[in-house]
Amino acid sequence: MVPNSASYFKALYRVATVINSSLNPQVVLQKVVEEVAGGLSAKACTLRLLDREGKRLLASATYGLSKGYLRKGEVELVKSRIDADVLSSGKPTGIKNVGADDRFQYPDAAKAEGLVSIMVAPLLVDRKPVGIVRVYTAEEREFSEDDQDFLMAVAHVAAIAIQNAKLHDALRNDFELLTQYNYQ
Repeated sequence: MVPNSASYFKALYRVATVINSSLNPQVVLQKVVEEVAGGLSAKACTLRLLDREGKRLLASATYGLSKGYLRKGEVELVKSRIDADVLSSGKPTGIKNVGADDRFQYPDAAKAEGLVSIMVAPLLVDRKPVGIVRVYTAEEREFSEDDQDFLMAVAHVAAIAIQNAKLHDALRNDFELLTQYNYQ
C-alpha cells in the first residue's frame, strides 16, 4: 500500500494528540514510532537518541522489529554513516537497498530481518541534533518528497515532545528540592 496525504495527516494528528495528553516520554515516543510506521505503510520504525558523548544512537522506542534485530549491536555514528550524514545535514535521506549501501552499519542483520529500504530523519532541538527517527520497509522503495516531508514533520513534533519532557522533569525536580528546603 502506498501512503497518501490522508494517512500522513491522520498519523500526525494521532502523534500530536498523544503528545498533548502525556508527559511520559516513553508513551509519547512509542506512539510516534507506531504512527510513523502506519502513516508510511512501513514494516518498522525506530527512534534513537544520541548518547551523552554524541557518538552512539540509543534505541528509545521501536515498532515492528524483533528482539534479535534490536540486540544486533550498538549504532555508532562512525560506522553508521547514513545516521551521521542525516544528523550533520539536518535533512532526511533514504537508502533504497540497505544490503547494497555501505552507509548502513548492519546490512546482514537487516537482510535477515527482512528489511530492504530505510529513510532516516534527524531529531533537532534548537537546530542541534538529539537523535534520529528511522523507517524500514520490507520491499525496495524510493521514498517520495511527501514521505520525507511527513517524516520531518513528525520528527519536529517528536523533538518538541522530548524537550518538553526534559523541561517537565527539570521543573519537577526543582519543585521537589524547593519543597524539601522549605520543610527543613
